Amino acid sequence: MRHLLVTLRRRYCNHPKPLIQRAHYKPQKPQPPPAPPSPPKPPKKPAKFSLHGESWEDPYSWMSQLNDKVAMRHMDVYMEQEEKYIEAVMSDTERLQSKLQSEMASRFSFDLSTPPLRWGPWLYYRRAEEGKQYPVLCRRLASLNEEFISHKSPSAGFDFTSGQRIEQKLLDYNQEAERFGGYAYEELSEVSPDHRYLAYTMYDKDNDYFKLSVRDLNFGTLCSKPQADRVSNIAWAKNGQALLYVVTNHDKRPYRLYCSMVGSDEDDILLLEDPQENVYVNIRHTKDFQFVTVNTFSTTSSKIFLINAADPLSGMTLVWECETRAHCMVEHHQGFLYLFTDAAKEGQPVDNHYLLRSPVDPSPSLRKWESVFADDDELIVEDVDFSYSHLALIVRENRVFKLCSVSLPLPSGKGSFHLKELYPQFLPLPSNVTQISPGPNYDYLSSTMRFTISSPVMPDAVVDYDLSNGKWNIVQQQNLLHERTRVLYGSASSGSRGEKSPLSRVDEVNIANDNPWNDLVEYYGCDQYSVPSDDGVVVPLTIVYSHHRRKEDQSPGLLHGHGAYGEILDKRWRNELKSLLDRGWVIAYADVRGGGGFGKKWHHDGQRSNKINSIRDYICCAKFLVDNKIVQENKLSGWGYSAGGLLVAAAINSCPDLFRAAVLKVWSLGSSKMGCTSA
Repeated sequence: MRHLLVTLRRRYCNHPKPLIQRAHYKPQKPQPPPAPPSPPKPPKKPAKFSLHGESWEDPYSWMSQLNDKVAMRHMDVYMEQEEKYIEAVMSDTERLQSKLQSEMASRFSFDLSTPPLRWGPWLYYRRAEEGKQYPVLCRRLASLNEEFISHKSPSAGFDFTSGQRIEQKLLDYNQEAERFGGYAYEELSEVSPDHRYLAYTMYDKDNDYFKLSVRDLNFGTLCSKPQADRVSNIAWAKNGQALLYVVTNHDKRPYRLYCSMVGSDEDDILLLEDPQENVYVNIRHTKDFQFVTVNTFSTTSSKIFLINAADPLSGMTLVWECETRAHCMVEHHQGFLYLFTDAAKEGQPVDNHYLLRSPVDPSPSLRKWESVFADDDELIVEDVDFSYSHLALIVRENRVFKLCSVSLPLPSGKGSFHLKELYPQFLPLPSNVTQISPGPNYDYLSSTMRFTISSPVMPDAVVDYDLSNGKWNIVQQQNLLHERTRVLYGSASSGSRGEKSPLSRVDEVNIANDNPWNDLVEYYGCDQYSVPSDDGVVVPLTIVYSHHRRKEDQSPGLLHGHGAYGEILDKRWRNELKSLLDRGWVIAYADVRGGGGFGKKWHHDGQRSNKINSIRDYICCAKFLVDNKIVQENKLSGWGYSAGGLLVAAAINSCPDLFRAAVLKVWSLGSSKMGCTSA
């Protein structure tokens, strides 16, 4: 045995063989990455255009020819190629897309009801029904089984005395969709002052107009009249017995005013018809339902007429007029008419709105309007709302929005006065508020008004503000700190802390006194900048970012702009943007000229022939972000919708190397449309 082992050892030691033999091969060269797909090229069909003395050629204007069947077939083919190209380019981001989609879906607001709004004895609200596409409009008595009432579930409860549900369904929009070809879109909705009828207009997509209907809320049935087509405005009169409405012509110009007696078999009565092609008619009722105001306006004049709501057939009285187009709103309070307008003063244009008043009785020849507030360039009145006992004012101090109230009636016979002389009571708002929007506030006799407070670093807060004592309650707000929707009831107020709303007995969430607004400033920052434009005008720029994720000169950015129609740029918190902020993105908002919030001149300096100012303002803000290392170079994207889409597209055409991507929500970017816009 020993001899055998020695022999074997010698054999393998003399002729060693590796257990794994090396193969002889040449190392392969690394394969180059696949070439990126080529973007599709749409066919060119040159067409010539002329506008404002300029001529140009557009090879892609055929894309907007919706009635050309051949062009639309070519468009379908091209869009399929675009979709395949996008899928190929984005194929390596499928996991990221799925993750982002899951994140954003988890933050959807699942409020099944709007917070109920009290008007007289009723609480009105809209709520969703399981498995149905459209909501239902409902109401319930505020005094019935009050212990069940909550903002989150206003339909809860049962009337054991009558054996019926507490909730009354007023209008099911799913049934309205069946009436109008599977689509339900409501433009106007007004409950009569006696709470007996509901007048509303629904869009008829087959005929492209809004159709008026009136529903009897006591029986849940449609009234035989009034029913009208092409309705643009409605207003109740005679305590709900009469309905005034305005219809448009085939060019969608409001030009006729009718009065209909609800339940009557008589034909509706024509109160006004304006044949002038450039004159538009608009109506609204005062909050106390004593008058209906009729506004007629054109590019060269504005007039306001008054109709006695108790006798709508008694005629119209002219109460105010000016020689230019102006925004005008008239309210009535205890024998005085109040006019909120931006019309010229003594022939001189003004930059902001102001409030006038006049006794309701004088004849037109003796009527005199006096200013309520003295001019104050530091404190601008942006909006007003009346109740029987108080006047609510949304004011702006530089770029800071505030909400305050003063007691009514106002002193008379003393001329105009400064707001501080009336000892206004201010609602303690969070920082970085960018917009305050008044709610419907139908109840003229109530001192409580509803407002929505918006901020780039706080989910919208719907607030009930008691003007008489300064107490306020957050009746609805999404709580993103827990990544789910909860209805919050604020307990803090300027008058006292710890008070509960009578509607907050269910699902109440106590809010820490150090953060009663549930904002997100602990996690996200909001900074304001002043950016000089090409002509030296300073453009406000707002940026939002994560305190923990933002890195200097390394952050990608998204720049939002609109600059049209005198509208305030929407800077509200958006849940979907949280996914970008948490990945280090910077979200920026450029308040370019043409938009609102900074006076009439700011709007006019960015419209029509001055539209180039909006584009230059936007480009200067984009360069500011890159030059100051707020956003990394080559990582800036543009974002705009509607007229803002035109703005961003024009900026990219002017400076294509400044932007890497764009999010555009706009139906057309044709050169002829961009040349004709009056935004």
